[in-house]
This record gives sequence, C-alpha cells and structure tokens, in this order.
Amino acid sequence: MDPDSISELTPHRDINAILVELTSRIGEITGEVLTGCYLTGSLTYGGFERGSSDIDYLAIMRQPMPASVRAVLEAAHAVIAQRFPEWAERIEGSYITEAMLGSLDPPPEPRPYINGGMFWDPDPRYGNEWLINLYALRSCGVALIGPDPERVIPPIAIEDVREASRRDLLEEWVPKLEDRAFFASSHQQAYVTLTICRVLHRAENDEVVSKRVAARWVRERYPDPWIIDLVDRAERWEHGQRMGDPQAARNFILYARNCLGE
Repeated sequence: MDPDSISELTPHRDINAILVELTSRIGEITGEVLTGCYLTGSLTYGGFERGSSDIDYLAIMRQPMPASVRAVLEAAHAVIAQRFPEWAERIEGSYITEAMLGSLDPPPEPRPYINGGMFWDPDPRYGNEWLINLYALRSCGVALIGPDPERVIPPIAIEDVREASRRDLLEEWVPKLEDRAFFASSHQQAYVTLTICRVLHRAENDEVVSKRVAARWVRERYPDPWIIDLVDRAERWEHGQRMGDPQAARNFILYARNCLGE
C-alpha cells in the first residue's frame, strides 16, 4: 500500500500518520527479509475506541530478526512514541517468521514483541491467542506492505479457532482467578470482561467481531443483570478510569467456564 493510501486508511489523522511512519521505518529497516506488514485488531474489524484501543500490527519475516535490526527498530519506535505521546504505550506489534505459520499450535519459539511502549525482554512466546489472532488477520487484516494476508496465511477452520479460544479461557484466564494483584487493575478488569465476551460469542458464531459487538451479543444472549452491568462498565472504561468491582470480572470467567461445559 502506498503512503497516500495509508494516510487515509482510518478516520484518525494521527493514527494514519503513525501508520505511514511505522510502515516506512519497518520497510527500510528490515529490507528484503520482510514478507509483509499488516494492520490488524479493532482498526480492521470495527469497534476501535480512542480511549481504550491499541494500534495493532504484525510483521512477517523470511528469517528470524537479528539483534542489530531489533535495536534499530526499538530506536524507531522510540522516535514515534516521542512524536505521538498519546499512543506511546498503545502500539502493539509482533515480528514472526514465515516458518511459524505452518502450525496450528502456538509456535515454540519466542518472537520480538512490542507493547506498553517497549520491546519485551525476553521475547515472549505465543499462547492460545496465536490461532485466534491469525484467523482475525487472515479474515480482516490490511496489508500495509506485501501481499494480502490470505495469500500468506493458510486457511484456518473455525472449529480450530473455537478450540483455541476454549483453551485460552481454561489455561489463561481461569488460573488467574486467585491473582488479586492482576484483578486490582481496572485495565485488566475491562480487558478480561470484553475478552470473555468474545470467547462466548466465538463459541456460537463464525465471523470475526470487535469486543464491542461481542459485548452487545452477550447482553442479549445472557441478560443477567450483573452481567449487563459488568459489560456496560467494561465498555465505558478508558485509560485512567476505575472499573469497579474486581470480583465481578472473576465471576464472569467462572460463568463462561460453566457455559462452555467445563
């Protein structure tokens, strides 16, 4: 995609400017080892909220990233963060290799990953979100550099995505129930609540939807007053605000586990 097209890609001028600069720098720094760079997340399938959403991207490489290239990318992200401080901690991206795309299971190797304003150290491995993210990218992602995502990512069956989503609930969120420090964060309470909405929606629906659409669906499908209240508060939450009762988010995880027959 050419810079002029990227500069009009979303309704947000500052985000478009970030995408133009980010795409340019990634292309220049990675060169011929870059297969493609893709916009994903809520900017591509709806539900983007300036107060709470991130700018999500995925870069696919022909080979693992050398340390020297990583260092230059870190510096480039630091420059972008200085120019756009509102988004400094809300650009989330991963750098994977083509070889990782051959497996439905989360790849065993870690990948360079930026979130919260910095590249994580050490590089993290994917969990069950691996297949969920690839399905969303293949279905809705936008190619900023390189071929369209459906030409790079193999077809993925929705049944496999549902199983990955179910495992994510059981292996990622249920074990966190006793982590009081985790649930003390209003950000995490809102994030977990809306993520569980998508888990429940995905169990009965094929299409990729935003957390907001999944939340509306949950309110209609499970109209318990405490669920409606929790989901409403999660939808209204923005960075810097307080979410409310952490126990309600815990209860929602247990409720989803019971709904899925676990």
